[in-house]
Amino acid sequence: MAIDANRTIGVLNALVGRRPARAVAIGFGAAVLLGTGLLALPIATSEGESAGWLTALFTATSAVCVTGLATVDTGSHWSVFGQLVITALIQAGGLGIMTLATLITLALSGRLRLHFRLSAQAEAKTSSADGLGRTVRKVVLFSLTCEALLAVVLTGRFILGYGESPGRAAYLGVFHAVSAFNNAGFALWPDSLVRFVADPWICLSVASAVIVGGLGFPVVFELLRSWRRPRHWTLLTRLTVTLTGILLVAGTSAFLFGEWNNPGTLAPLDDAGKLLAAFFAAVMPRTAGFNTLDVSQMSPSSWLVTDVLMFIGGGTAGTAGGIKVTTLGVLFFMAWAELRGRPRVDIAHRSLGAATQRQAVAITMFSAGLVAVSTFILVGLTPHSLDAVLFEAVSAFATVGLSTGITADLPTAGHLLLTLLMFTGRVGPLTLGTALALRERGRRIEYPEQSMIVG
Repeated sequence: MAIDANRTIGVLNALVGRRPARAVAIGFGAAVLLGTGLLALPIATSEGESAGWLTALFTATSAVCVTGLATVDTGSHWSVFGQLVITALIQAGGLGIMTLATLITLALSGRLRLHFRLSAQAEAKTSSADGLGRTVRKVVLFSLTCEALLAVVLTGRFILGYGESPGRAAYLGVFHAVSAFNNAGFALWPDSLVRFVADPWICLSVASAVIVGGLGFPVVFELLRSWRRPRHWTLLTRLTVTLTGILLVAGTSAFLFGEWNNPGTLAPLDDAGKLLAAFFAAVMPRTAGFNTLDVSQMSPSSWLVTDVLMFIGGGTAGTAGGIKVTTLGVLFFMAWAELRGRPRVDIAHRSLGAATQRQAVAITMFSAGLVAVSTFILVGLTPHSLDAVLFEAVSAFATVGLSTGITADLPTAGHLLLTLLMFTGRVGPLTLGTALALRERGRRIEYPEQSMIVG
């Protein structure tokens, strides 16, 4: 066993080298390729015929990147084997390839080399390599516990409320629990969760798992430790919790306002049902991808609200995508400091470093630019309207999985572009850019500073 552990560590360190970000990209890429190969097998489809490399690649990428976009119906097209492969890919992508690899290596040898620690640290977004093994164990245990609790609730509801057999109910419960907590959005019904639009047991349970999974593990662990002492929360937790609450309230209000009299969405429901459906619709753009309302029937204003919520995403170091709520918070306080003429950015009696500010701006600019270019290309490839194509592009990049119904109608080039967007959105623009960089260049020259008028 010691020999196998040494070989494992040697291979991992060889992959990592001196660029931890490269290993994150390689890990996710390897998982996508493995998933593509398994889903391309005839046994993976209900018809017993190969799904084809493009469908397999798109589905595997969507599962590993916990997105939820699909070109085929998950429940009817894929066999039990194919659905189990998708579940495993969602779990691996949600926990993080490097996090899982860390756990496996710890189990084999109980030790890690520095380079591999840095790689797992880059995936887990932790600030220190010390105690990484303990952190990884906590992440895995917490994730599995939340998924198990949700699976029990869903299984019971499917049995008692919908007459499913215990075996079928357990299967549905486990699949959707994994999909929900990891913010994947894959469902085994062709209409996602529309049939449960007025069921608070299903909707609130799934929404709760999405919120917890999207907060980010550092925030969740700190809340568990110090939920009674908000004054002692770190800046990360304060920003994440505050902005998450604001976005949920604002999103719910926007959907109620935009869809209240829409006969294709909220109009047929009673007041309690409308509130539940609007809240669910506000939670899902955190990158979950489930829907209880027909997205294609929503008004353009609701599509725009969803675009904004999807682009922002959830908390850092969790299963959510987007630019993250902390990035939004940093940008807001940067603008506020500039409006007030302050030379430094202060948040909750803490001064924000220049490196964090640059990173927030860079992430937002790269993300917006990538979505804009992808939307431009998709508009040229398809006959669909700009707002529908933009919705699809943002959903793919932010690893959400919501769709206006045009995913399956896109040409091969469109599917490949969405595949690239999902991968980039999961790995992260800066992480992927660092992984692809040929070499790092030190700066030996400093130029004189000069002011310039902007705005």
